[in-house]
Amino acid sequence: MSVANQDIRNQIFAGLADRQFTARLTVSAGGVLAGVVAAEEQAQAVGLQLQWACPEGSLLAPGATVATISGPARAIAMGEERLPGCLGKASGIATAARRAVDLAAGRIRVVSGAWKKTPPELKPLVRDAVRVGGMPSRIIDEPFIYLDKNYVRMLGGIAAALAAVEALPAVKVIQVRGEEAEVVQETLWACRGGAGVVMTDTGNRFDAVEALAAAADYPRVRIAFAGGVHLEEIPSLADLGIQILDIGMAIVDAPLLDMKLDVVDVRG
Repeated sequence: MSVANQDIRNQIFAGLADRQFTARLTVSAGGVLAGVVAAEEQAQAVGLQLQWACPEGSLLAPGATVATISGPARAIAMGEERLPGCLGKASGIATAARRAVDLAAGRIRVVSGAWKKTPPELKPLVRDAVRVGGMPSRIIDEPFIYLDKNYVRMLGGIAAALAAVEALPAVKVIQVRGEEAEVVQETLWACRGGAGVVMTDTGNRFDAVEALAAAADYPRVRIAFAGGVHLEEIPSLADLGIQILDIGMAIVDAPLLDMKLDVVDVRG
């Protein structure tokens, strides 16, 4: 076997096989702790023991200890490559989700369904981090059928798409994007066709205002809005009367919460 195919750490730590090390995982900035399940899986995979300083969902102060880690030298080195990453990314997402919920202040439902656009191996981590931050990943809690732009195009338009699912026992959620007509007209077609939620997925708040006006005579219809929404916009969008706000990249692409792993004790 060539050196390129070997883990060089086997040679580097060959003389430390009988020694155990303790390390501390700390966070640089404050935020919400998430990714605990993924971190436990990674720790188990390399032979580390984790002792958590606080439960998942805790609000961490800058410099706080997240966990104490123990194991042999090679495992500690491997853990440094794995644990800060999965915890930091998940915690960054959870922190952004918590901030979104706080900014909404109960005035508007904020959700993030963008986890569906992440790679398959990241989907559980991202979806769980959104949940830990207190933010739903589903547009509504009830069973629903989501008719996105491609469903609408393939089924022949808004009216035809809603007619195709009319008999199905679930709330109909449909995107309007101004492709068949102006958003106000598409919203009217959606309301008349039995939609329970109209998703104005254009990123233009004027379109949301138009959709709200069009749905004024249909109190059972909820108006949702999406498209490049930044967290700072949440209060002003709530002021418009939008009921549901789907926030994508501002949540799932949130900066990771920087964490570091430092060896603090050696037992011979």
